[in-house]
Amino acid sequence: MKKLILPIVALLLFSFSSDTYKLTDDERKMIIKHLTETRDHMKKVLDGLTEEQLNFKAEEGAWSIAECAEHLAISENAFGGLIQKTIASGANPALKDSLKFKDDQLFEMITDRSNRVKTAEPFEPTDKFGSHEATVKTFMDKRAEHIAYIGSTEDDLRNRFSNDLPFGTVDGVQLFIFMSGHTERHVKQMEEVMAHKLFPKGN
Repeated sequence: MKKLILPIVALLLFSFSSDTYKLTDDERKMIIKHLTETRDHMKKVLDGLTEEQLNFKAEEGAWSIAECAEHLAISENAFGGLIQKTIASGANPALKDSLKFKDDQLFEMITDRSNRVKTAEPFEPTDKFGSHEATVKTFMDKRAEHIAYIGSTEDDLRNRFSNDLPFGTVDGVQLFIFMSGHTERHVKQMEEVMAHKLFPKGN
């Protein structure tokens, strides 16, 4: 009987481990590092800016710093919905071969400002949150939710996948990396606005 039970147990254990992937400590730390560092970079850039500085535009049609912040708040909420959708889709290890980028390549790609892309209409800033302060709070609250989730989740993020981004398939971990990289991309845009020769001086 033992000879029969042992192979069955081994088969069950192998099947479970091959289809279920919990975040490693290193992965968890890596994601939280991305999320916190890009959030803190945003905080640092926005700290102490005047209304005139927040609303300065380097040229016609360009976004102001306030508009960049609103775009990030809108996007952070949208990413939250996309993450929930991806988790709800269930594990699908067969899609691993569909990944286009490694984690570090993905972050470098999205933060590269040499490739400019026009955002879709739902992500355009339209003073949706009523004030700059409310906009930043919306972003920070949602980012805090995302950090808390990564700190405690047991979800199988490496075996959940999304095809909703324009460049192809990403796994659940990479969704968070993309979200962080997207934040960094637009904080860099804010810094470009601040570097303009006509950017207003502070108080």
